[in-house]
Amino acid sequence: MIQLDEIYEVPAALLEIKDAKALHMVFPNPTLLYLEGHHEAPLFVTVLLHGNEDTGLFAIQRILQKYQTHPLPRSLIVFFGNVSAARVGMRRLDGQPDYNRIWPLGTETDTAEGKMVAKVVTKVAAHKPFASIDIHNNTGKNPYYGCVNALDADSLYLASLFARTVVYFETPKGVQSMAMAAHCPAVTVECGKPHLEQGFAHAAEFVDSMLHLSAFPQHAIHQESTVYHTTARVTIPDAYSFGFDREDVDIRLLPELEKDNFSELPAGTVFAYIAEGSEARFHAFDDEGVDHFERYFVVESNKIKLKKPIMPSMITLDERVIRQDCLCYFMESIVPQQQEHGGFDYRLASY
Repeated sequence: MIQLDEIYEVPAALLEIKDAKALHMVFPNPTLLYLEGHHEAPLFVTVLLHGNEDTGLFAIQRILQKYQTHPLPRSLIVFFGNVSAARVGMRRLDGQPDYNRIWPLGTETDTAEGKMVAKVVTKVAAHKPFASIDIHNNTGKNPYYGCVNALDADSLYLASLFARTVVYFETPKGVQSMAMAAHCPAVTVECGKPHLEQGFAHAAEFVDSMLHLSAFPQHAIHQESTVYHTTARVTIPDAYSFGFDREDVDIRLLPELEKDNFSELPAGTVFAYIAEGSEARFHAFDDEGVDHFERYFVVESNKIKLKKPIMPSMITLDERVIRQDCLCYFMESIVPQQQEHGGFDYRLASY
């Protein structure tokens, strides 16, 4: 059983932490922090669902420092997630489930961690939250972007306040934003690589703007925003070894592809090399868990090439993350449909 702690005051030590690895000395267990503000309906923020992604922690630290001597404009609930993985600077510990795959509606809800976050959802939902923000980092080079699991106007507006690039996804299941979307507008914000001052500042500014927002406006997402739909999750089967710039593996990946996140790659782009005589390949799972390798890739002369133009995201060079999660995602843009009232509707678009 995973212990969930609940507190109602900001520990002084939380305001002084310089490294997420020290958080366990303040919060030895996953912790919910409740703070009252001028508007009663709280903003819910989750940080450190992945222990090596520290931007959320330091964004919240800045918010708490700013309002240390005067009231918050809106009530705030913060969930500090995988503090044990943060202690060693890892996404998750070996043997742990991914803390952003265990939320309600996922497939790992029966774990001790899943039961713990189910309590979090129940407790937060009882406060009738105004909005939910899950703060993350990428291990690869990516722009700032917001992710949603619903194409309603409020969720899209929330994401577009963080960045003009918005990604709609239906898998993986069990993510925080998908669970919280049943209770309020919810977004996952991807703040680039961890440990960077500009990421801390951008995330803190976004959280502060949401604390000041009194209501969601009645207009649609900003026309300049671009919305993408995740169509495939690219993974490497456990049976195959892989690496970068190595010859002794089944699949040799190309480090230069990292720079192509959120850029459309043409058909014929080499995505990897496979060992002589090997039948190694990727998986390219759709939202139903069906592998569509042949839709996206072709194997020619020991090269895995793109079969069609595609836009990747979250390509990473971190081999542990690739094995624990995935190599990347593939995306397609959603073309907004003009409506009679003058706005745009993304729900009617064809993927």
